[in-house]
Amino acid sequence: MKSLFITGIGSGLGKAFVEIALKKEYKVYALSRHLPEEFEGKINFVKCDLRALENIYKCMKDLLDTEEIDLAILNAGILGDIKEINKTNLYEIQEVMTVNVWANKVILDFFINESIKVNQIIGISSGAAVNANKGWGGYSISKASLNVLLKLYSREMPETHITALAPGLVLTPMLKYILENVDEEKFPSVRRLKTSPKQTPLEAAERIFNLLSRLKNDFPSGEYVDIRKI
Repeated sequence: MKSLFITGIGSGLGKAFVEIALKKEYKVYALSRHLPEEFEGKINFVKCDLRALENIYKCMKDLLDTEEIDLAILNAGILGDIKEINKTNLYEIQEVMTVNVWANKVILDFFINESIKVNQIIGISSGAAVNANKGWGGYSISKASLNVLLKLYSREMPETHITALAPGLVLTPMLKYILENVDEEKFPSVRRLKTSPKQTPLEAAERIFNLLSRLKNDFPSGEYVDIRKI
């Protein structure tokens, strides 16, 4: 039986990843603030708030009962407010960085320190990492940092294939909030989001699972890959 480790499964893409993984008969290990009712008794789950960096290592210890994981998906992430970078204070940016970047460092360090073999890691990145559109300040900075973090770890985890993957536009609660609440006149990128093709979380998760072997075979470990371009 294949195994999946994943963060952030309460809704959206993370929840969809677990649904697909269970259909494919993966053994699932998950860290998240919320456990959807339909997964109770079906997965290995530890409640963990990734903003509390000091608790993550223990959460990982409590969760994992294996020395090898086939696939790890670093999915958990927060958006922060869409607003001008000059109006975004450092505390707001730090909260986004904590979840989107530093929590993943703790997890990757755990894999190395505890000698957990991981065959493939997918870190959920974003086009925001390279587009740097007005209003996406903390989120863009965090995803660009995640890309570099994963490239750095690819140099230190030679037996693991690592990809920073931008999944395209997925109709998650995060995206729906942007489309419904952010001023498209003030932030023109939102207008483009409204007219661009979108996927449901299940469609996106299925597509990513179907591309796992291709990501591993066709792209160097540590690469940033935008799924819309393959």
